[in-house]
Amino acid sequence: MSGKIKIVIADDQELIRDSLKIVLSANPDMEVIDTVADGREVICSVRNAKPDIILMDVRMPGMDGVSCSQIIKENYPQIKLIILTTFDDDEYVYNALKYGASGYLLKGVSMAELSAAIRTVHSGKAMINPDIAAKVVRLFSQMAKSNYAINVSKGNVGEISRSEWKIIQQVGYGKSNKEIALNLNLSEGTVRNGLSSILSKLDLRDRTQLAIWAVQTGVTTRNLEEC
Repeated sequence: MSGKIKIVIADDQELIRDSLKIVLSANPDMEVIDTVADGREVICSVRNAKPDIILMDVRMPGMDGVSCSQIIKENYPQIKLIILTTFDDDEYVYNALKYGASGYLLKGVSMAELSAAIRTVHSGKAMINPDIAAKVVRLFSQMAKSNYAINVSKGNVGEISRSEWKIIQQVGYGKSNKEIALNLNLSEGTVRNGLSSILSKLDLRDRTQLAIWAVQTGVTTRNLEEC
């Protein structure tokens, strides 16, 4: 079992839990170690067996996925969260972003796409379903205008190069690594390395924090060619 991605599935519908378990367990690199029905059960499950990934519905009775996300990230920051959402879940997605979820997928995503997303998030990257990318960018803007401030020291900002500013701007637009590479005429590897360097320099946790910071500081509206 060693080396497999350990997954907990949280959904209040038993059929969905069981179906996801069957499909994901068929992947040789994945192991579903538990299935639970609400946020409280997630917390109990995590205490007993530390998963790598929690695949979590946002709308659950007792404790929803957002409240659970906050508790998990505060106590187990190494665990990655993938939120399952629908188009009318704006508030849930907003708060899940705020509390540090790494993936946001629409219910109805194909099993191949879900498996790929789990691997992407497990590797330390963010995964946002293309169909909700525009909505996520709007949520970044809402978060930037709220009291949820991303603080970066001026000294750290001064270390950012011109090419890195361009990557930051694209992240603020909600672009994927592939899209950034195409827009900036770079390889995807260069973009990945650039993002790692940027996050390290700014002392930010992940791509989501970087995107919110980019909106808050006006990078997304700046003409970088004039800088």
